[in-house]
Amino acid sequence: MAWFDEYVTFEKKRLKLAHVTDSHLFAQHDGEYFGVNTAAHFAACLSHMATQGLDCVIFGGDLTQDHTQESYLLFAQLVEQSALNCPVFWLPGNHDDLALLAQLSNGQISSAKRLSAVDFDILLLNSKGATPAGWVTQSHLDDISAYLALSQRQSIVFCHHNPLPINGYLDKHMLENGPQLLNVLNNSNQVNWLFHGHVHHDYNFHFRDINVVATPASSVQFTKNTPQWSQQNLGPAYRLITVSKSLETGRVCCEIDVIWLKE
Repeated sequence: MAWFDEYVTFEKKRLKLAHVTDSHLFAQHDGEYFGVNTAAHFAACLSHMATQGLDCVIFGGDLTQDHTQESYLLFAQLVEQSALNCPVFWLPGNHDDLALLAQLSNGQISSAKRLSAVDFDILLLNSKGATPAGWVTQSHLDDISAYLALSQRQSIVFCHHNPLPINGYLDKHMLENGPQLLNVLNNSNQVNWLFHGHVHHDYNFHFRDINVVATPASSVQFTKNTPQWSQQNLGPAYRLITVSKSLETGRVCCEIDVIWLKE
């Protein structure tokens, strides 16, 4: 269970967090991704998140577009220069380098992959594969199963890749063993929410007893319901999530809202 060994404890029964993903930063602050200044979009999200009274922020992967060390340094600089004062946690996307992500992790930016509140856990998974498509290794699936069995705690999970098809271009790069991961989570009877990025838009699906929810990108969105490679600048976006445990059902409840920041 090495992936989940580093953890942070919140002495709260209710957590308010933000999920921001797919920043696609460049080495330079003025770098553009499909005509969008991604650093300016990410900074706008950070500025707005700072006003929301958050307990934490989860960054959902694809920090970089040009794969440079400088783009990672820009991410840390933008976080430091913002008014955001809560911890920032991360998980890897297909564009990311785990070693470079780890180098960011001190102080406000944390490499912890388990967030433990009073009544529930938040688990950050690794879906980075050898190609742009996602893959959760068997050893990681074993870690997830072992942790859930040992803890017996209700949990929500985050990963980068979409585990279910979205009827769009990114399905060619989805989480290739997504149903296997979802079955592991569902069979534990401890997970009923999974959040992901990667698809650059807002989606809501169900798999057995699990709500599968995609968060739009902070950078640029990919047009829904088309097999073509098509982008839309809808402005920066992120998702607000308030997590608690229901006294009636004993399951985790999530109040969710996408925040669209029009330019």
